[in-house]
Amino acid sequence: MYVVVIGAGEVGTSIAASLASDHEVVVVDVDPDRAEQLKYELDVLTIAGDGTSSEIQSAADVDRADMVIACTDDDQTNLVACGAAKTLGEPFTIARVKSTEFLRTWQGSEGAFGVDFMVCTDLLTAENIVRVIGLPAAIDVDPFAGGLVQMAEFEIGEGSPVAGQTVSEADRFESLTFVGLFRDGEMTIPRGDTDIVVGDRAVVIGSPESVQSFATDIAPETTPDRADEIVVVGGSEIGYQTTRLLEERDFTPRLIERDGDRARWLAENLPNSVVMEHDPTDTEFLSREHVDEADIVVTALGSDEKNLLISVLAKRLGVDRVIAVVDSPDYVTVFEEIGIDIAINPRTVTAEEITRFTYESVAENIAVLENDQAEVLELELTEGCGLSGRPISEIVADSDARFVIGAITRDHQLVTPRGDTVLRPSDHVILLVESDSVRQIASMA
Repeated sequence: MYVVVIGAGEVGTSIAASLASDHEVVVVDVDPDRAEQLKYELDVLTIAGDGTSSEIQSAADVDRADMVIACTDDDQTNLVACGAAKTLGEPFTIARVKSTEFLRTWQGSEGAFGVDFMVCTDLLTAENIVRVIGLPAAIDVDPFAGGLVQMAEFEIGEGSPVAGQTVSEADRFESLTFVGLFRDGEMTIPRGDTDIVVGDRAVVIGSPESVQSFATDIAPETTPDRADEIVVVGGSEIGYQTTRLLEERDFTPRLIERDGDRARWLAENLPNSVVMEHDPTDTEFLSREHVDEADIVVTALGSDEKNLLISVLAKRLGVDRVIAVVDSPDYVTVFEEIGIDIAINPRTVTAEEITRFTYESVAENIAVLENDQAEVLELELTEGCGLSGRPISEIVADSDARFVIGAITRDHQLVTPRGDTVLRPSDHVILLVESDSVRQIASMA
């Protein structure tokens, strides 16, 4: 495809980097220095200028673009850029927004703003948080095959029962497959005799029930089904959406918000939550309200520094699990290194969702792991394709790509893959593959 990316921040850069190897990509940004830097970093054509300008869009040949992705940090800029693109040609337009109001307007009127697909950063982040809360021991969770299959990533901690075991010893669940191990930043395709050590990040694919059982097995101290006591700190849009989604799942969370007007609005719009108006950095207040007894604390304030402070306070008070929203991707590692359990970066979540959508012609669904080292794909097999009609062991032996098939759904039923399992047309195959081999494997479906 010919793709124009408007905005060269973290989101735009990540998207351009993901697409550049397989597509013709042009990046537009108002900052000439940033545009010049990306030209050499990503080997793409860059244009310095206002992405909403028809003149700049004409210079980027938007009239012949297959896709325009507007992903600056400003909602209005992205919407105007998409609308302008539609006046010059017929590209498929994707807009990144933070405001759920824009999302609701777009959902209520097909093609509103000249946008074909809209990604709402705040809502996506909240959904990501709630998925992780639903599986307490996981650091990443993604559904596949309409929810019949789950991919989850777990960090093996000190004292975990599976630490020191081999993969075959740890894999005690009929409908679950170990598909990847990340150790010291490197990916390993696990075999039965592969050792699991403390600090590994294990990726498994299987039925939601088996993944839940595995989570309980590797971290028995966590709540096996759901966290009964959840505290959300910060009534930002992400904090509000997280609390609302938790209510939909029958949780009764508590929400701490410092601003009085915002707290009243939240209380009116979150009938099944307890909204507390107070300064969340007040340790006496946190102790008095028994925040230390919470199963999970989510910090969703508008500042990385404040989220870091509250996260550290929560851990010192004895909170089991802390999930922090981290706006700067550079800070994610900092949060994790000082002991915060999960750091979720909205920009990374957004970039992955947009990249996932651009891959729809390749795969039904996609999840990106560990800084794009590997991807989990869902492929629907077609009649006569390179994967159907062959046993898995033969496919693996004939391919030089590094991949593992984690699950198969056939006629809406889960099939646990084995070496002698023969793939059939219309099967949905969920597999982990090294990022460099994604196109090779997808082309076989």
